[in-house]
Amino acid sequence: MYAEKLKQFENTENLAGKAWEHAVLIDFTAKSGIKDCAMHCFHYHQMLEMLLKHTLETKSEFGSYSKTHKLYRLLEEVIATTAFHTDKSKYFMALQVISVCAEEYRYNFLIDCQGYWEGVKVADELLEQLLVF
Repeated sequence: MYAEKLKQFENTENLAGKAWEHAVLIDFTAKSGIKDCAMHCFHYHQMLEMLLKHTLETKSEFGSYSKTHKLYRLLEEVIATTAFHTDKSKYFMALQVISVCAEEYRYNFLIDCQGYWEGVKVADELLEQLLVF
């Protein structure tokens, strides 16, 4: 599902290509039967992070992005430095949950899968907007 959404970036050698690679891994994880949401969360976070950074690199007036891994901060940068507009408050909690989930994955903590899946539903709307932009 995600690989198809990001197909325009298939095997490109830039950040958007990395986003597509993570999308492929999300789809693989979903089909694998792994019940723990941790791997999905890690790759979903990476996919969004790479896509937001690609947007900043290609559409901002500066052509650069910060070193943050926090999705909400990256969305704020996209809104501030490009022509992309959205209601960032709508996505704040979802992006926070996904970022925290990814951090917990890195340190092998227990992840709130229900909260994560609810965040994905909301973040998917943002993903669609970014792909159109």
